[in-house]
Amino acid sequence: MASTPDAAAVEATEPTTAVTGRRRTAPAAPGPRRGFPSATLHNSRVDALDGLRTLAVALVLVYHVDHTLVPGGSIAVDVFFTLSGFVITRQLLAEYSRTGSLTLLSFYRRRWLRLVPALLALCTVCMVLATTTSLWGFDGSWRAVGLAATFLTNVFRAADSGTYGGPLAHTWSLGVEEQFYLLWPLLLLGLLRRLRPRTVLTCTAALCVLPFLWRCLLWHPDALHRIYNGTDTRADELLAGALVAVVLARLRADDPRLALLRVWAGRLAFPALTLLALAAWKVPVTGNAGIWTALWYTVGILGVAAVSATLVAGLELRPDGWLNRLLALAPLTWTGRNLSYGIYLWHYPVLRLLASLNVNEGRLTGTVVLTVAMALLSYYFVERPFLRRAHRHRV
Repeated sequence: MASTPDAAAVEATEPTTAVTGRRRTAPAAPGPRRGFPSATLHNSRVDALDGLRTLAVALVLVYHVDHTLVPGGSIAVDVFFTLSGFVITRQLLAEYSRTGSLTLLSFYRRRWLRLVPALLALCTVCMVLATTTSLWGFDGSWRAVGLAATFLTNVFRAADSGTYGGPLAHTWSLGVEEQFYLLWPLLLLGLLRRLRPRTVLTCTAALCVLPFLWRCLLWHPDALHRIYNGTDTRADELLAGALVAVVLARLRADDPRLALLRVWAGRLAFPALTLLALAAWKVPVTGNAGIWTALWYTVGILGVAAVSATLVAGLELRPDGWLNRLLALAPLTWTGRNLSYGIYLWHYPVLRLLASLNVNEGRLTGTVVLTVAMALLSYYFVERPFLRRAHRHRV
């Protein structure tokens, strides 16, 4: 981490004059420190959130193997979006609170080292299988690799009126996240430099509503792919997580509003998780089901964002809660922290490989075993070496 918890607590609670006195040679940035007094306090990794990643990626895997088991399993991607928006914004606010600025090139470099090497390794395997075998599951790999490596799969899918089923079709969500990572830090830095902290909070909340209004304008049964895959139409899910991060950074540790938020977020965390589980179990998210689809693709996405944000806030604020302790179990935490990205990358190509080999019996078990094996190889031989480089660069 960039600072120890003790140092973060001291910096967030000392008066501005004391902070300025201790950092005579640093650029003065009292505004951000006053405006976001808890930014560095809420910057440690929460084990329960990593456990939530494990549940979400497991749900996506089961959904892709047999969507009849969990018709709404794709809702796990919505949870990933909100969680990503929260984590990234929390990191950005902590840096801004400490330094008064954001080193965007360093941020983009860390994101590249975290995401791209493992993705390129997957792309290489897909191209090898496409050129050396006749497996139908890897037809069109060259186009798929080009779109995935440039994080444009979602753009292609949004413009495609049919179903794009290439071996890397699932990387559409990576495209949404990367495009958000590219734009949001720039916008956030502009807001932080030009507006009061309270106004930054208001603007973030307003931005959460804009994608919903945009979806209402775009809505048409023929616009399903456009809405489902567009970064502009899914941004409220990422921004909902960002809003949670801004709210928590704004409230001091002794603020009674934070105590109230902690109580209610803790109470609502389990109902929020239950609602998401019920939606995954019973609600067919994809496809066209008349009025239900229209509601889901307009207000429903915003509703899922709000529920996911409530769950994230509850896990962040109530580390002593039973749900937090359950999701923080070591196997869930370790898997979510180290393997969730690799599992997400590899599960879909593995599924297409088994389908191409006509593996029907035990396909779910085979997909799980082979996917976890590939994710372990990816983590130890690709991701971890690059993550070490990213950590050294950050320190």
